[in-house]
Amino acid sequence: MKPETLKKDLLKKCKSLVIPLVGFAPVERWEKPPRELPNVLSPWIPEEFWPQSIYPEARTVIVIGLPVPLPILETAPSIYYHELYKTVNSMLDSKACEIANFLVEKGHAAVYLPRDAYGDIKILIDNPFAFFSHKHAAYLAGLGSFGQNNVLLTPEYGPRVRFTSIFTTAVIKPDPIMTKDLCTRCLLCVKNCPVGAIPKAGDFPPAVDKKRCAIRSAELRDEYRSPCGICIKVCPVGKDRELFGRKNISIYSDKNKKFEKYHRAWEHVRKYGSKERAKI
Repeated sequence: MKPETLKKDLLKKCKSLVIPLVGFAPVERWEKPPRELPNVLSPWIPEEFWPQSIYPEARTVIVIGLPVPLPILETAPSIYYHELYKTVNSMLDSKACEIANFLVEKGHAAVYLPRDAYGDIKILIDNPFAFFSHKHAAYLAGLGSFGQNNVLLTPEYGPRVRFTSIFTTAVIKPDPIMTKDLCTRCLLCVKNCPVGAIPKAGDFPPAVDKKRCAIRSAELRDEYRSPCGICIKVCPVGKDRELFGRKNISIYSDKNKKFEKYHRAWEHVRKYGSKERAKI
């Protein structure tokens, strides 16, 4: 099968699975980063985290993304967002597995990767890395650029997207790199981080204190209202803000009485289903 035909079939398959974000990257992009990348990552991705280091036969990485609906995220931290997070992760695993099987049926070896490759959030306190980074894969597949909070921003959903990847031996035409830097440097993620894990200055994107994030996530997990979600909630980037009528970021300020009905709604959700009421 010609590479063009295979990519067309894969995009059709993803459409049937209702996957809105799909990107293709050759494994060479990990070894030789394209010059047109919108952000300079220092240091670069260590070789042990390259797809060809994990699955030596890999030639192409397929990245898929599912959005996190903003109105649910706005209740975070809450049982509502907690359940959504689990659902989206489960859907990503299922859809990625199906795409890998689709490729195998067409005669191309392929394996999917789990969205969260760690046994428990407390593992990340001492070793805050998974064996492969889906956000970097999405970056190299042309799906977005990095934000101040070191999360990938997309034009469609800002940082409110979950990603996973499929490795395949098939050679598929890569997607172009996104050259635009989407981050507005508004620093709302910095100002609203409840544990001060996001640096305000320094290299961009900055090295976020993963240990602080992991400790907070572990605490929230024990209360059944993880993950945190604050930094991706307040980010102004993404067309989804207009779709859901959330272009005015001051909606998250308790001082803005114009949005009091939203604050009451979020507070109602936070009161139930978890051990502690959220303070943010």
